[in-house]
Amino acid sequence: MMTHLSLWSAIRLHRLRAMGKNVQSMLLSAAMLVCGAVTNISPVNAQLKAKQRLVYSDNFSKDLDTSKWQVEIAPVGNSSVYTRKGRLVLDTKGGVTVWFKHQLTGNNRIEFTRTVLVDTGINDRLSDLNMFWMATDPRNDREIRRDGVLESYDSLRLYYLGMGGNSNSTTRFRKYEGNGQRTLLQEYTNREHLLEPNKQYHVVISVKCKQIQVIVNGKMIVDYTDEKPLRSGYFGFRSTKSRQAIDNFKVHHLR
Repeated sequence: MMTHLSLWSAIRLHRLRAMGKNVQSMLLSAAMLVCGAVTNISPVNAQLKAKQRLVYSDNFSKDLDTSKWQVEIAPVGNSSVYTRKGRLVLDTKGGVTVWFKHQLTGNNRIEFTRTVLVDTGINDRLSDLNMFWMATDPRNDREIRRDGVLESYDSLRLYYLGMGGNSNSTTRFRKYEGNGQRTLLQEYTNREHLLEPNKQYHVVISVKCKQIQVIVNGKMIVDYTDEKPLRSGYFGFRSTKSRQAIDNFKVHHLR
């Protein structure tokens, strides 16, 4: 009798341990799925399937709402930022940043449509479809204040993408470390990753756990895993000496 009881107890213990391992494996897989770490699901599909909640949108149909947007223009002439016909226009001779003043935290998806206008405008130049995101100032946790000159942002922590920079010769993805170091993480110089005049670019930026992704017109151009990710901060449109139009700005929180 003792032998049978011992055998039965051993069988039950083995089954319980097996169930425990299965539950543990399921929880781990779920956690990995939330952070986009399951390797057999493409990043694009994982992003599209993620539950999301719209937290802000702007179609720029009215005058720029300065309670939501902060404009920083380098002190040179013939420069302005305004709304016209449902678009936000950056028309500047020097550097410009337009910050979305709501701080983003956790997992987010930012999207918009943007065009570099090249016609007869005084500032027209095919270059610098740029953006900052998850930006913070290590010296001031309440806000960011700069003067529009690119170098004045070197002391921030942020992610930066410069499409068609250096007169449309480079596209670069960087991480600013907050101490003046601007780490280059990815660079393209081929034509497919540079700009075309008057072409609409639908840009989707997502920050999900450690995964940083940028999709432009359906094509992934940044897919970076950051072991020390920036988990909160501000988004900003960035450019220099050009005329650009932006519309259909949306921010989703990813659950």
